[in-house]
Amino acid sequence: MFELQPRLTGDLLELRPLRQEDWEGLFAAASDPLIWQQHPASDRYKEEVFREFFRDALASGGAFLVSDKRTHQIAGSSRYFGYDPAASEIEIGWTFLARSYWGGKYNAEMKRLMLEHAFRFVDRVIFAVGTENIRSQKAMEKIGGVRTNRRRPVNLGGTNAEHVVFQINKPG
Repeated sequence: MFELQPRLTGDLLELRPLRQEDWEGLFAAASDPLIWQQHPASDRYKEEVFREFFRDALASGGAFLVSDKRTHQIAGSSRYFGYDPAASEIEIGWTFLARSYWGGKYNAEMKRLMLEHAFRFVDRVIFAVGTENIRSQKAMEKIGGVRTNRRRPVNLGGTNAEHVVFQINKPG
């Protein structure tokens, strides 16, 4: 069975299961409007909108708090979702990093840690990215994500937002 919330540690980051008591620190990291500028939920920096995101993250059973290994500062969050053993597939998504962690090396390490863990259980990992979120699409390409022909509507606060699907297959 897929372990949805392991502790994952790299050279730069630590990922651990998200907990209720992480609310204040994670909201502080997420409250920068520029983080969400290209995201379909561009108002997620607002407390009431982020509170729903946080509730959903806890309820998902697959969400992580991402922190800086050296300073223990909260860097962001990500999660596993939609494990499908028959298709040997899982999704990684709902990822964000505070702007001080932008630039590639932190996202690359976070995704590498999550992918290595996922490939112990599945052959394919997918990522749904908003059609207008060019920054995240480029980040997906940097880590080896291949844009597929699949599209997916994602419900964001009662509104469906079109997403493109990227895929990374298990090496070997």
